[in-house]
Amino acid sequence: MAASMMRLIVPFQRPMIFKVQCVETLLDTTGYCRLPTVTPLRTKKRYFIPKMHDTKTQSKAEQEAQARSAGMVVQQEYMERAINIACTAGIFDPYIPPEGDARLSKLSKEGLKQRTEQLRQSAASHLAIRKIKEHDPQFNTKDFPNKALEIFIEAHSALTQFNKEKLHKLVTERCYPEMVRGNRYRTLRWSFLESLEPPRVVHARCPDMVSKGNLYGQVTLRLHSRQTVAIYDRFGRLMLGNEDEPRDVLEYVVLERHLINPYGCWRLHGKIIPAWAPPKEPVIKTVMIPGPQLKPWEEFESLCYEVPKPRSVQWHQ
Repeated sequence: MAASMMRLIVPFQRPMIFKVQCVETLLDTTGYCRLPTVTPLRTKKRYFIPKMHDTKTQSKAEQEAQARSAGMVVQQEYMERAINIACTAGIFDPYIPPEGDARLSKLSKEGLKQRTEQLRQSAASHLAIRKIKEHDPQFNTKDFPNKALEIFIEAHSALTQFNKEKLHKLVTERCYPEMVRGNRYRTLRWSFLESLEPPRVVHARCPDMVSKGNLYGQVTLRLHSRQTVAIYDRFGRLMLGNEDEPRDVLEYVVLERHLINPYGCWRLHGKIIPAWAPPKEPVIKTVMIPGPQLKPWEEFESLCYEVPKPRSVQWHQ
């Protein structure tokens, strides 16, 4: 009986230990069983009881100090940001195209300045090409322009089809957001018709980043081609360009490769827009014309409301 009573009492008062003074189960004169006498005893006296603090109102330094006083070791947290070294963050020493893409007379002051700048850029380009060939033996300034033109066409074709997986293989992480920005609810129609002039390499650089020896190759290509482009909004209305109107386009495209990566490949990295380039065409956007404010008992069909003619609103992108 005493054992069964202990099993019932102990789970409700775990911190306390009980001392049983009488465990006899003899019957008294009345015939009833005598229950044991239980006296609670304290096991250990606590001289210090830590106070409970509200961690929400405490600062981080106070929480760490309280944890150290209690004998707990607080590990230091390091806020680290991921660094993507697959491509650079920009174009190093960008190529400056001559004004009008033509050479000026050497007798004039501007012509001499232009010629001096071309000699300086060409000397640095030869050194960069020699360094690129050390890591990429297949690189050649004669065969590379045709290969770069294929990458350019495939990248823009993947953009019109919104093929993200293929586009990531053809453009760098810096160029990707610039190409897809603002095209989520638009329809793109682009086609490459022909090359008016053979593409050629006009600029090359081989910079290093983060550490010495981490080399990247950047090659600027001059493309003079005939293309067609048309951009439609989500309502199917033409915003820019025309599919039936081919245009002559002169572009300076930059391709980049991580040279020390054995699995690296040449990808589009950006475009150089010269200062003398003509401004872009305005983008025509669809706007909503508000109708009349109807009262609860009126219907739109009952009103002889004439929709005003929309005005041509244009925005420069």
